[in-house]
Amino acid sequence: MTNITGRVREAFRGDQRVDADALIARLDAVRRFLTAVDGLLPDAELVPAHTLVERAGTRLALSRDHTVVALAGATGSGKSSLFNALAQLELSPVGVRRPTTGVTHACVWGPLEGANRLLDWIGVLPRHRFVRESALDADDETALHGLILLDLPDFDSVQRSHRLEVDRLLGLVDQVVWVVDPQKYADRVIHDSYLREFHRHRDVTVVVLNQADRLTPAELPRVLDDLRRLLDTDGLTGVPLLSTTAIDPAGMVGLRGAMERTVAERQAALRRLAGDVDTVVAGLDELVGSARPAGGPDDTAVDGLNRALAGAAGVPAVTEAVEQAYRHRAGAATGWPLVRGWRRLRPDPLRRLHLPGPTGDQTDPAESLVAATSVPDPTAAQRSALGLAIRAVADRAATDLPAAWPGAVTSAARSRLGDLPDALDRTIAGTDLGLGRRPLWWRIVGGVQWLVTLAAVVGLGWLVLGYALRALGLPALDNPMVGQVPLPTLLLLGGLLAGLLVAALTRPVVRWAARRARARAEQRLTAKVARVGDEYVLTPVRVVLGSYAQARDALRDAARR
Repeated sequence: MTNITGRVREAFRGDQRVDADALIARLDAVRRFLTAVDGLLPDAELVPAHTLVERAGTRLALSRDHTVVALAGATGSGKSSLFNALAQLELSPVGVRRPTTGVTHACVWGPLEGANRLLDWIGVLPRHRFVRESALDADDETALHGLILLDLPDFDSVQRSHRLEVDRLLGLVDQVVWVVDPQKYADRVIHDSYLREFHRHRDVTVVVLNQADRLTPAELPRVLDDLRRLLDTDGLTGVPLLSTTAIDPAGMVGLRGAMERTVAERQAALRRLAGDVDTVVAGLDELVGSARPAGGPDDTAVDGLNRALAGAAGVPAVTEAVEQAYRHRAGAATGWPLVRGWRRLRPDPLRRLHLPGPTGDQTDPAESLVAATSVPDPTAAQRSALGLAIRAVADRAATDLPAAWPGAVTSAARSRLGDLPDALDRTIAGTDLGLGRRPLWWRIVGGVQWLVTLAAVVGLGWLVLGYALRALGLPALDNPMVGQVPLPTLLLLGGLLAGLLVAALTRPVVRWAARRARARAEQRLTAKVARVGDEYVLTPVRVVLGSYAQARDALRDAARR
């Protein structure tokens, strides 16, 4: 008896209480993690976390006054005998036929009504629920009021349905008592498939070596020491290890004492859920890691993206058309008035692209619903360059992220790729190319051209009138002289030469101004295209990076105990 009591005290040494509010905060952090990564990480990786949130919410909403303890073991371990011995009633069938336990039986200490909702959730059929209440020994069982003891099917049963039922119930109960016998306590199935998986649930795990009466007083300590060694290897250092025998009431004292303490503490459900959170957080840790990503891709990748977008949007073609249009319009405004009409017969280069025409007008709104501009479609090389630039943005943004995230970043960067052509086209069509105003110097030069042309016309008319009068025999006009040159001749030749001189002097100025207009248009178009890239490529990437940061912080909060 002294040996058993010592083992119980050792088993519970250093137990810490789990604060319910802190546990709820950890569960909320897991929920925030799932919200942050929704649609970004593979669903298969998140199943344990979703299961935890659902199960924990349900368990905490159900009875906090009951503790669900399951007896789990292999065929022949005697767990049904322990179940009956603890209940002091023959509730679960015991026999030599294997497996004996095919369904789960439940024994409730205290009124059954308060435990029914919990048993409904666990899935124990009403006909397999029993109440441990007796007028003869009611006071003796007070220490166990609130205990729901389950006798599970054998986990090594030849019936696959039995094994599946055991696995399901092991995920729902508050505490597990693993029952082993002297013959099969070292069986690899229970250690590799079950006990080792419970290393994060040490606070709600008890191991009993049943049928201890089959061992001699000298053999029992050696078997217990060997079993303790195996448990330490399984990561279950410090879990209670008890020896029991169902045929002797004295052999049940240690296990019953452990049960009474568990019921009195009302901590098993909280400790089980805390262990579940630890397990889930450990499984999710490799999905998040500890990297702190930048706010987005670096400037080099962004510049490459903007260049690729400008090429795909046809910015070079548009800026070339702007330069040509400037020269076309400047020539029409500053050239000889007699040839301006001929120049206007030539189509404006921007109008050929359905861009703002000579008066700044846009294409018909109904037509713009189909195609905003007639800018040439991007070539295969330009489309390839755009794809590579988007991939470079994603790769730079995902640097140092865990393996699960680069794919999500790349998908986000390409998520609106199909909308880019229309967005770029609308941007090009809606950009002010800077040709809406007529420069003042155009008006001045145009006025000068009108004056010299008028002088030439006056001189020509004067000369024609003089020739006509002489042809009709009328008195000729007295032409004033400017030096040795008649004034009409001077007006005609001077007007023509002045027009040619003004045109010759204006031509290099027009070319220089056209190049400046092209540079201004390129700057404006590049800025607008960069905004499209920010909205359609960079913003989705930043959203994913923000989700990663939120997921990392949430998982860090969930890991705090």
